[in-house]
Amino acid sequence: MLKSFLNIGLIFIGVISASLMLNSCGGDTPSDAVGDDIVVDDDYYEFQDFALGVYDIPAIISLPDETANIGASTKPEVVHIEDDIKWEVNIGSNFQLLIEDYGDINDLIEVEKKELAEQTFFKVKYLIDEADLILYERTLLVKGTDKASPKVGVEHKSYHVYGSKVIDGITYELQSREDGYEKVIIELMAKSIKSLRPIE
Repeated sequence: MLKSFLNIGLIFIGVISASLMLNSCGGDTPSDAVGDDIVVDDDYYEFQDFALGVYDIPAIISLPDETANIGASTKPEVVHIEDDIKWEVNIGSNFQLLIEDYGDINDLIEVEKKELAEQTFFKVKYLIDEADLILYERTLLVKGTDKASPKVGVEHKSYHVYGSKVIDGITYELQSREDGYEKVIIELMAKSIKSLRPIE
């Protein structure tokens, strides 16, 4: 009797241990992320180099590949009209990086930050604020909700990235779409912007 009781106890402990191990191995998914932890490092494991030279930008950019978990397994597509100053780099429907040629104008970040400070519809919180890259959270300011039911309204929050890179004396503006994206997409986009470099 004692032997069967010990066997049942060991099985019970084994099941609990296994479930705890399986639960802790899952890792964070984008919806599990809490706080303002933004990771824009030099680890380009889930990225592929993409040459922009054939599209009139003498540069290489690292773009997320199919393992980056952005819901896209397609090859990067560049939309560009020849002799135009604008490009769209698309990877599926969840990643659209906008690029524009600004010639020798080099104060793009300062101008963008000034424009963001002057707008009145959104609250802007900078999560990364560097000389050539800003990444920010934008929240819609809602007025008149103090008398509304707590069940009314949804928080409108999006993430945006804006960068500036000089390649062969030409300043390029790189940014997310106006509507922004989820934080995980913007982190990948910021890494892509940081990776832009001249063709050697």
